[in-house]
Amino acid sequence: MSFDNVYYKRVMATAKGCYVCYKPTTTVLATINTTDFLYTCPAHLTDPNFATQLQSTPSASKGAVSAEEIARVKAEYEEKQKRKQQKDGKAKEGDKPTAESGTPAPPGGLPSTPPAPATPAHQRYALHRDFFAMRQAEHRKRRQAAQAKELAPRLPHAPMGSTS
Repeated sequence: MSFDNVYYKRVMATAKGCYVCYKPTTTVLATINTTDFLYTCPAHLTDPNFATQLQSTPSASKGAVSAEEIARVKAEYEEKQKRKQQKDGKAKEGDKPTAESGTPAPPGGLPSTPPAPATPAHQRYALHRDFFAMRQAEHRKRRQAAQAKELAPRLPHAPMGSTS
């Protein structure tokens, strides 16, 4: 199983040795589903020969609109249309009093709710191709060792006879 070269910077409570220099650090680079993670010093994250920071795309955050925002915009639009129709109706009828006119709707419409605070996004990094290849080789080696350990009991044993 392969994984993408996109790692998210996270901070852990316990310090462990850095993947490169073995100094204690709490900064961790982990894949989205944490199949791979490695402790790194913040200094190594600025090194372009180790990892490069990926820029987050602002279009992705704009595309995700909540259902509450959609409902609020629809309600505002419908209310504006009603007010517009009422004004047009009054202009056509002239000075005739109508029973429907009553009290006009408040201009504010629905009370505006402040937008929900955005959750802080983790910084995204891509490892240098050599470091990423080393990480993939480690995972491949671990997976093959687990498969060999699982397969070993099913294989026949070597012959035990003496050669004379």
